[in-house]
Amino acid sequence: MKRNVYLQMKSLEEAREIFFERVSTRGVLADEILASTECVTRITAAPVTARLSSPQFHCAAMDGIAVRAESTFGTTVDRPRQFIIGKDAFYINTGQILPGNTDAVIMIEYVMEKDEKTVEIESAAFPWQHVRRVGEDIVATELLFPQSHRITPYCLGALLGGGVFEIPVKERPRVVIIPTGSEVIRGRDPAPGEVIESNSAVLAGLVQACGGRPAHHSILPDSYGEILKGLANAVAGKDHIILLIAGSSAGSEDYSAKVIGELGEILVHGVTMMPGKPTILGIIQDKPVIGIPGYPVSAIIAFEQFVRPLICRMLGTREPVRKTIEARVPKKIPSRLGLEEFVRVKLGKVDDTIIAAPLPRGAGSITTITEADGIIRIPSHVEGIKEEETIHAELIKREDEISETIVVVGSHDNTLDLLADEIKARDGQCRLSSSHVGSLGGLMALKKGICHAAGSHLLDAETGEYNISYIKRFLPDLTVAAINLVIRQQGLIVARNNPKGIKRIDDLTRADITFINRQAGSGTRVLLDYRIEELNINAREIRGYETEEFTHMSVAASVLSGSADAGLGIYAAAKALDLGFVPIVTEKYELIIPKRFLEEEKIRLMIEVIRSPRFKTRVKELGGYNTELTGELVYQIGS
Repeated sequence: MKRNVYLQMKSLEEAREIFFERVSTRGVLADEILASTECVTRITAAPVTARLSSPQFHCAAMDGIAVRAESTFGTTVDRPRQFIIGKDAFYINTGQILPGNTDAVIMIEYVMEKDEKTVEIESAAFPWQHVRRVGEDIVATELLFPQSHRITPYCLGALLGGGVFEIPVKERPRVVIIPTGSEVIRGRDPAPGEVIESNSAVLAGLVQACGGRPAHHSILPDSYGEILKGLANAVAGKDHIILLIAGSSAGSEDYSAKVIGELGEILVHGVTMMPGKPTILGIIQDKPVIGIPGYPVSAIIAFEQFVRPLICRMLGTREPVRKTIEARVPKKIPSRLGLEEFVRVKLGKVDDTIIAAPLPRGAGSITTITEADGIIRIPSHVEGIKEEETIHAELIKREDEISETIVVVGSHDNTLDLLADEIKARDGQCRLSSSHVGSLGGLMALKKGICHAAGSHLLDAETGEYNISYIKRFLPDLTVAAINLVIRQQGLIVARNNPKGIKRIDDLTRADITFINRQAGSGTRVLLDYRIEELNINAREIRGYETEEFTHMSVAASVLSGSADAGLGIYAAAKALDLGFVPIVTEKYELIIPKRFLEEEKIRLMIEVIRSPRFKTRVKELGGYNTELTGELVYQIGS
């Protein structure tokens, strides 16, 4: 009988390069709008922002009585104070809205009932004690999740809490799985010579696990005409990827390569890996078609090396990377030159050494995967592993723990959300995490070595420069570079249409104005303190000076809720919540990055994104920003 022969085999690296260069994955998937509650495991197709603040009203965080904190000042054990229920104190339960003219809750444990209408307390309350304020958890319009983010069950709380009841997600890549073989059966016990078809179920599970949607095709017999017809129909359908199982080897009834070549183009037939050598990579009418070997372990390896990364690329997520550990093999493991081999191993710890014991290597033995703890990859140029040799094993029983997070600590700015979204869009695995502790807190985090970058806009009142003198003072032993993120407008965020006519900083001393401040150490607080000193204003003259928030959006939310009449912040925060804005100063906001991080891939990616036209365009759309210096290395301090 006539037998097929492989085309020239390619190494695994060559095969992947050829395949992924030819197959189009960008823009292949459509967007879907789904109810938030149906989106667990789905990938966001666009950034998702909060529609509502959470909480939407000031509410009690404890059971007790709601009071005006000011009315309790001076209360002690020796000087207790009494209140009339319904007049100047109100019973309240956790989660209930605060009655008007109250701003604190005294826990029920510290309230003594004198009679039906009178209660007594023995200690003073402070403003907003045991109160969840408007926007404490979520502020309307803030970014909840960037695009290309995988939704988890935990995400549902944030989505629903933020009033987001439906979101755009990428459709699941549709993968049709076509088994072939006259001896293959389903749904009954096999007769002699028959084999239960299991590869479809395994592959379907793998497709689902990495975000795809599998479709099962009926079994096609070993007939050139039947396989040709079945494959042609699949290509004409709506599926994005086609898997043709078995028939990829060199037997006389192995028709997969022939029909793929008849309908389209074979890119690779034969990969120098074991298991999985007969894998076929083809393309028909712009659709990727993979000839999956029939042996179960070969099918799994072929899927992991070609199909899973293809699905990830379509979804815009990075292919998962397995964690590796050092291990020692107890005996020699021979291997054939010219083939990269995937050896399944059991792992066990003996004293302080991890031992990797090889399992049977047959490609048809599915239990060598189900029992394995890890995989040893033996390169094609190596004849095997020596006894007692230390190797690296890929773990297949635990999730990858390698972190690809860029940690930014320091001053808050709304463009950090855009930056996080753009980084996620550019690289589905890399992400940016920002913590808002103020500019000075960011510099201290750099000093402690607990972040990659600090957002800072610390004004030196004597020189008029930003950040430089503070870096020299607090980071004398650290060489850092400053990358300009934005030039931005700082000013007073006020209610829409500015009903109280606030025009300048000294208006904050008016008796009818309640102010909301930023935390000590923030650049915005430094700016305010500089200005009030310049105007000879005593901070105690500003009602609300001691009340602090940690972000510009939280300041804006306080103004929106009516708990404050004004707060110092950026224009973008005021615009986001449709509030008024009184410009005060234009300032530089910079990312301070230790020099040693500049060559790290994720930091280079971040800087590339900052310099990209798309990021700058999105920043300008926020309002109140100038991007003429965005992405520039403005200075470097240190040796």
